[in-house]
Amino acid sequence: MAAPRGVSPVLVTGAAGFIGLHVVERLLARGETVIGVDNFNAYYDPALKTARAARLEARPDFTMVRMDIADHAALAALAKTAGVGRVIHLAAQAGVRHSIENPFAYERSNLAGHLSVLEACRHAGVEHLVYASSSSVYGDRPLNGDGFRETDPAESPVSLYAATKRSCELLSQSYARLYGFPQSGLRFFTVYGPWGRPDMAYYGFTEKMLRGEPIEVYGEGRMARDFTYVDDIVDGVLGVLDHPPPAGGHELYNIGDNDPVGLMDMINTLEAALGLKAVKVFRPMQPGDVTATFANIDKLQALCGYRPKVKLAEGLKRFVAWRRAYAG
Repeated sequence: MAAPRGVSPVLVTGAAGFIGLHVVERLLARGETVIGVDNFNAYYDPALKTARAARLEARPDFTMVRMDIADHAALAALAKTAGVGRVIHLAAQAGVRHSIENPFAYERSNLAGHLSVLEACRHAGVEHLVYASSSSVYGDRPLNGDGFRETDPAESPVSLYAATKRSCELLSQSYARLYGFPQSGLRFFTVYGPWGRPDMAYYGFTEKMLRGEPIEVYGEGRMARDFTYVDDIVDGVLGVLDHPPPAGGHELYNIGDNDPVGLMDMINTLEAALGLKAVKVFRPMQPGDVTATFANIDKLQALCGYRPKVKLAEGLKRFVAWRRAYAG
């Protein structure tokens, strides 16, 4: 367990979110003081976000602030008044398909929100900003034996969500050069696990299978994803947090499992974890979806020794056990 880097609090945006919950719990476990920010929006059931927050709010070294990160004046005041030293920016409007129907939610949360975080960091004199990007920035490309590398082109997003995430990377690059505070962008690859997001395929499939309903399998089942268990993601997030670039530096890192799994294989694994067979209805590819993702993690391994530990069969067993305990 790494020692805390100084006494200043860590600000975590999206603290009531899926990844945010796990990141905050790990920070608290290693003795950090954490300020969480979340707006508890209704993209999915806010009761799940409230339940996550309740796990954190009982902790003496944690404070939850209900705030929209796009409120730049309020966020800047919070960061400066609290003496925040490091920021982990996870808040965003998620969902590739949702972005097609609700584009302005992505403009506010992902673009205005990211700029607001950058300005707050600049004025508070933050030592290191770690922020969430996405594997979606790579666009739709075939699998290869080496995986997607951070140096690969990322200029052809196929969804508005992906375009906003790539735009955030460029904003951060410019701010690092202009104002000198180090930044690290994390390209997450299909994160799953307990307390996960209900809009993710594995979660939605689970709910439908438990109700005896058919599941819709998009892309005719030919898609593949680099499913990454949330505990492994947190290892990477904190590894990056503890290894900032030099002043004015901006680095991008893939955080994935380095082992893409076909959608049908994932469904088979979920069936085994649930002890149920799914009734499958095959649908064509949806607008904004990509065929496959595959993280090359050499750069992150070289930085902090990152090495995923939890494979899909074990991770889905843990998710199913949590789901049954949480929802009955």
